[in-house]
Amino acid sequence: MEYLMTYGWAILIIAVVLGALFELGFFNSSAFAPKIGPGSCQVYRPQGPGTTAFESLEGTCNNELPQYAALFSSGSSSAIEIPGGYSNTIIAPFTVTGWIDNTNSASAGNGQGVFGSWWGLTIDTSNTLRFWTAAYGNNGGGGFINKGEWYFIAAVISSPVNPTITVYLDGAQVSQFSYANTLNGCPEYYIGNGEGNACSVGTTFNGFLSNFQVYNASLSSNEILALYQEGIGGVPISLNSLQGWWPLNGNANDYSGSQNNGVPTGVTYSTGWSAGYTAP
Repeated sequence: MEYLMTYGWAILIIAVVLGALFELGFFNSSAFAPKIGPGSCQVYRPQGPGTTAFESLEGTCNNELPQYAALFSSGSSSAIEIPGGYSNTIIAPFTVTGWIDNTNSASAGNGQGVFGSWWGLTIDTSNTLRFWTAAYGNNGGGGFINKGEWYFIAAVISSPVNPTITVYLDGAQVSQFSYANTLNGCPEYYIGNGEGNACSVGTTFNGFLSNFQVYNASLSSNEILALYQEGIGGVPISLNSLQGWWPLNGNANDYSGSQNNGVPTGVTYSTGWSAGYTAP
């Protein structure tokens, strides 16, 4: 008893410090794992951008963890613009996938934008992932997202007219609904912004984003699950239909071989992204 009374305060302080370090992810193995730098893996298209003959992956393409993730702030016009001419290639059918870590509660309105323009993936005020379409403000419900944790998201759009839209969270379907109208393309798209009305920048995302991929095809549920199981450093699963690949590992470049490099505004690239990440 005398020992506990003498040293109890020290034991308590050590316990508090260990708890704080655990909460900050200090003991997360992802924080110590080796990480690859920007551009370590990319798609090679020998016949030029957009071609599908003889394409292949080149570089360090073994699903290693990235060195950086893109950090967005909802308090500014933080976004990555994918320039004009790109939208016509992915009106529908298409699939968009990516990894998100929402570090703050969503603000007013429809919440935080994740990807898109005129349509998009968003997180609403209750931290629920949704697919949003600007024409009538329709929301396709999805799964609940905790702050400070990484999630894999995907939306599969079946066609440009009256499409079926399927939303996935961590490889599992969480929503499917029909949109009774035509999905219109925009002159550009945005990463870090998901609900721009009339193709403009809307509310911006607050947190980390990583490894966004866009396909001009409706990926199957098995393909979505396989992408999730690859983890945050996963490579594209279908090179023939891949239209854009932004790992966001230190820059906004497109590594799909299509040369659709993004133009970032108010975006930083952080090495401290792994605290809330657990490999699948």
